Amino acid sequence: MAANIRALVLAVLVASALSAHGQSVVCAVDYGGERRPLVFQATASPETVPAVAIGSYFLFRAVLRSEPADLAAFKVYIYADRDEGPTPIHQGTWPWPQAAGEPFTGLQRVYEPVRDGELQYACHVKAGP
Repeated sequence: MAANIRALVLAVLVASALSAHGQSVVCAVDYGGERRPLVFQATASPETVPAVAIGSYFLFRAVLRSEPADLAAFKVYIYADRDEGPTPIHQGTWPWPQAAGEPFTGLQRVYEPVRDGELQYACHVKAGP
């Protein structure tokens, strides 16, 4: 069932990115040998952006805010999905806008403090719809 929920969330993210005009951010996420793209569109309501489950341990949440200009940024939050609730273990913030092309985040690595696994991600701007 969790896999179905993850697939649904990913499908919604991709569909919203394809239907929107302008720029989007694509993050290539690699965990446990499984690599997948996550697509993010700008939002005016950052608090409503859901986290995406990655494996059984990580939650990946990215917020792209392009307006107002003084708050424009791309932010990534990684949480450990623990029994007592999500625990923040990583945050990255990059200024917005960014140029399309190479990953503007560089290659980021987040380690599991309990299981000794590693999540990697790199995000780049995708221009157009």
